[in-house]
Amino acid sequence: MASNPPKTRRIWFATLALVLLVVLAAVLVKLATDHRQSISVASHQDILDGFDELGYSRDDWTGNTPGVPRIAFNRIPMAWTDDQGVDAKKSLFLMAMAPLALMSNELILKDRARLLELAGESNLSTGEIDWLTNLAQRYRVVADDGSLANADDIPELLNRVDAVPVSLMLAQGVEESGWGTSRFAEEGNALFGQWTWGDEGIVPQQQRDGMGDYKIRAFATPLDSVEAYMLNLNSHAAYADLRARRAQSESPSGSDLAAGLTSYSERGADYVSSLRAIISVNKLSNLDTAVLADGPTTIVNPVGDGS
Repeated sequence: MASNPPKTRRIWFATLALVLLVVLAAVLVKLATDHRQSISVASHQDILDGFDELGYSRDDWTGNTPGVPRIAFNRIPMAWTDDQGVDAKKSLFLMAMAPLALMSNELILKDRARLLELAGESNLSTGEIDWLTNLAQRYRVVADDGSLANADDIPELLNRVDAVPVSLMLAQGVEESGWGTSRFAEEGNALFGQWTWGDEGIVPQQQRDGMGDYKIRAFATPLDSVEAYMLNLNSHAAYADLRARRAQSESPSGSDLAAGLTSYSERGADYVSSLRAIISVNKLSNLDTAVLADGPTTIVNPVGDGS
């Protein structure tokens, strides 16, 4: 019978394995980094030049091009358009926000695709149940109290884990943030007026009576704000009608689903009419069928005054 390898040889093999793991980790980090690139901009013209270099224009919204480039602003510097006119302000906000909506929907649809796979399985593994439970808690299908999700929760999750029309997201961003110029948008990337009673946020100058010590939820980046907004529409009981309307259509439009947002604002039906007008006047419907282009994500870092 062969003897066990000497202790020094075991140490050598362990060291070699550790080195290989470190090298593999470095390679994976490099691959992840290669899918992102960063640019700094110091003026509105820098942003326009950056869009040109990336080949990005509103023509990419029609679906007749390779797609909308993956662009993520760390902050949308709307102040840079103060002397550029209304059209420049509108264009910057819409072109900065559109890729964020598409990227957020991409993440949602990845989860939806896995849900559809699990729906066809008769027995779920422990790992699949854990993933399903985390998703169900996030989308408020099961309580965050130790309860486990199961296959019976998948139909309701499929009703919630779905894309939000880009035109609707843009219209609400316009309405809630005043084209990205509100104090909440400038101070905390708060683009959709989401309230919070516990998270980090911005205190309104005039809080509404009887609503407690609420704040407007703040976010590290505009993308974080968009992702939270979509989760809100997809999980809150107030927007069950929107989700039901979406489930009844293979390709729901932003204008159609706006009817399910009467609870988003105390203005009710007038709020819905306002959203539909924004979509129509700014020709945002094309974005409901737009796609993301292949390629790396470009992180845009505004620097200098007004950033």
